[in-house]
Amino acid sequence: MATVIDGKQVAASVIEAVKNSSEAFEQAVGQKVGLAVVIVGDDPASHAYVGSKGRMAKQCGFNSVQHTLPLETTQQQLLDLVASLNADPAIHGILVQLPLPKHFDSEAVIQSILPEKDVDGLHIVNAGKLATGDLKTGLISCTPAGAMLLVRQIHGGDLSGLNALVIGRSNLFGKPMGQLLLNANATVTMAHSRSRDLPGLARQADILVAAVGRAEMVKADWVKDGATVIDVGINRVDAPEKGEGKTKLVGDVAFGECQAKAGAISPVPGGVGPMTIAMLMANTVIAAYRSADKEAPTF
Repeated sequence: MATVIDGKQVAASVIEAVKNSSEAFEQAVGQKVGLAVVIVGDDPASHAYVGSKGRMAKQCGFNSVQHTLPLETTQQQLLDLVASLNADPAIHGILVQLPLPKHFDSEAVIQSILPEKDVDGLHIVNAGKLATGDLKTGLISCTPAGAMLLVRQIHGGDLSGLNALVIGRSNLFGKPMGQLLLNANATVTMAHSRSRDLPGLARQADILVAAVGRAEMVKADWVKDGATVIDVGINRVDAPEKGEGKTKLVGDVAFGECQAKAGAISPVPGGVGPMTIAMLMANTVIAAYRSADKEAPTF
């Protein structure tokens, strides 16, 4: 039976380290770490996410500033706000909550954030630094960074000799996850909807990372005995056992059956999810230290 990787516990240890780094920064510089979160419109899920990020930032001792803009905000007004936050020395991290309403060019907004304040790690400069193996000066996308910490819990920092498979090639997760695994010396295969014999590829993987958005797609017969399985999927499915009209969250991995084969497995919920917000806080404190020309902490 696999070890269940406790993302909440790992995230809590990251947050504790962020708090300590945040306090040390304030003592050294005489200024709090500053995070600005921008949300446009009234999507309830986005507001819930932003609320949890704001609460976590305050818990970390940050100066957390939220800009809530109405749905009718124009592209130019949003770009002007980002420009003012770019110019504000008290703000070290800028996060624009996605998805933006349909009338926005989201990519243009993300690319308008200064790379050194892009705590979501989505700017093309930060993506490029990761792709060229520069983990020292860029900011890494939060979910892959969090998933990589979970891999490290099991295997340590050096993955030499291990085969890793990432199912999913999105710019948000799949590609940066592949780069992080490669940087740690794993032999990496990137799989996707056009890959042939996905189960066969999976059975060769010592580390299997699933990020396709298809509920419980990865079955037990895909998993190599003793493999580490990291489930990044979040899918809401019907749960008639809970009552009529009820739903539950499941990952891209059929957890119950795969747990019997794997050596270690991350659950949904409670695995990668808590890590994403923890790494957002870590990126913000890293950005603050760099802005003051101080040695940034590592997580």
